[in-house]
Amino acid sequence: MAKGRGLNSSRRDFLVASTTGIAGFRFGDSLLGAAGIENAPVKSPTAKSTILFFLCGGSSHVDMWDLKPDAPNEYRSIFQPISTSAPEIQLCEHLPMTAKVADKLAIVRSVTDHGRATGDHHAGYYYNLTGHVPDQTFKTQGNDRRPYPDDWPFMGSVIGSRRPQHEELPQVISLPHKPSRPPYTRPGQFSGMLGPLHDPLYLTGDHAEPMKFSAPSLTLQTSRGRLDDRKALLSAMDQTRRDLDHNAGVRDMKEYRDKAFSLLSSSSTSDAFDLNSESPKTLERYGNTVNGTSLIMARRLAEAGVPFITVFWRENLAIKTKCRSAGGWDTHGNNFNCLQDYLLPEFDRGYSALIEDLSERGMLDDTLVMVSSEMGRKPKIGDRRSGGVVGAGRDHWTACQSIVMAGGGIQGGQTYGKTDRFGELPVENVVGPEDITKTVYHAMGINDLNATDRGGRPINLLSEGRAITELF
Repeated sequence: MAKGRGLNSSRRDFLVASTTGIAGFRFGDSLLGAAGIENAPVKSPTAKSTILFFLCGGSSHVDMWDLKPDAPNEYRSIFQPISTSAPEIQLCEHLPMTAKVADKLAIVRSVTDHGRATGDHHAGYYYNLTGHVPDQTFKTQGNDRRPYPDDWPFMGSVIGSRRPQHEELPQVISLPHKPSRPPYTRPGQFSGMLGPLHDPLYLTGDHAEPMKFSAPSLTLQTSRGRLDDRKALLSAMDQTRRDLDHNAGVRDMKEYRDKAFSLLSSSSTSDAFDLNSESPKTLERYGNTVNGTSLIMARRLAEAGVPFITVFWRENLAIKTKCRSAGGWDTHGNNFNCLQDYLLPEFDRGYSALIEDLSERGMLDDTLVMVSSEMGRKPKIGDRRSGGVVGAGRDHWTACQSIVMAGGGIQGGQTYGKTDRFGELPVENVVGPEDITKTVYHAMGINDLNATDRGGRPINLLSEGRAITELF
């Protein structure tokens, strides 16, 4: 199934220009200069693809990856740490399947925002997805802050722009949704100043039909294994043309129509999106949920050679009254029951299945898998917005979170960095989202981040941070 990463960018250009939902934004021309990429030597990068599993809402590091069993009661998780396949790592008791693959994981426990974010979800997304400190607009607008065309680019867009173009598929794909519902779309997940041609293609799925994924302007019918709805495609492309007429870089829509039909007729595209070829055993192992099937899709896309795939955890509104977190990881109330009964079992099954699957297929060495979130959770139990201690919730906590990496040259079975006895603050090997982003770039062999703006001036797409090469 794997395709070579050739220089044919036609399908990629079509997809990002006409199917990523960019009509509501005003983007500028691409800022990548004509000088291209300088292939500077790097230290043993092996990743050909990255799968980012983003736990939307802010996952609790002190209930999953960095338990503090000796902390005072008002801080300590009710969950017990368990031994794993890696002597150095203990995990939450409700992650038993993940514990079996811990020898393949590297847990970075000392990630902090250095006090430079706002504590809001928007700023957390932006900082963790781009590696750039949120600017003043995040402080003045909070969660009303929209994505802007001059935002720093999503790490996936940077990688997609710098890796050789896939012959038939997009460079960057996100699924099963675009966080969050408009008009409160989370900044940081778009290509920003790189221009719309480097935006992700979004596939959407839902809990009712976890085997079915769709994309704006295209219908990817996994149950039928083909692409259809050409009339709707042309209509959507016409709308895209009207919205983008101001942009000198995307005026020739005939070219995009040609690319559209090339994509529609591509057997490679149909194969990559056809989950029906997966065995019932595999579907059951991943969990038969929309987040589980999204991880299967991510594995298939990595197998097909897509450089960057993001799975944004899809909240389940059906359990919002039980979880008090909209069915996601924003556990302001009922933190422990929500994690124990819903979130952790679903995560544990799907994530461990992905690591096992990649390993058994011989893909883990060249596929980096990262678990991230927009923030951690406050170690002290009791969010005033949900009844204080009685509500048993954890508030936002940007001062510390854990990031988990596997594959792509990462040495498994290790932890990096330490936090204090409460899990509140990093105290050893302190790093920030910029360092994590640089580490992803390093694993993918992206060592030169120099570019030029529209005025020909040199810029660096991420000047801060360093790759954590000790992990490799």
